[in-house]
Amino acid sequence: MKEISVQELKEKLDKGEDFQLIDVREDFEYETSNIGGLSIPLGGILIEAEKVAKDKPVVVMCRSGKRSAAAIMQLEAQGYTNLSNLQGGILAWKAEIDPELNVY
Repeated sequence: MKEISVQELKEKLDKGEDFQLIDVREDFEYETSNIGGLSIPLGGILIEAEKVAKDKPVVVMCRSGKRSAAAIMQLEAQGYTNLSNLQGGILAWKAEIDPELNVY
């Protein structure tokens, strides 16, 4: 499974690169804090798979990296080959990029 660090993600965002960010945390978690990704909770990832781009890189994130890895495994079983897991999830983003971010 491909992985991306929070520093690499920040660079992509800063450069305005064309990619999709998917957040697979639950709605209440997303409402508490997010970094602008499309919210598709893990339980609905296959139901809403058509929302996940196939024609550009996709970064999948969650709180720590475990649920996003599970989502990637499910999507890769459906033929996706353009997915990267955000190492450490939003907790790493808070620790390394934005200490002011409100996480639970």
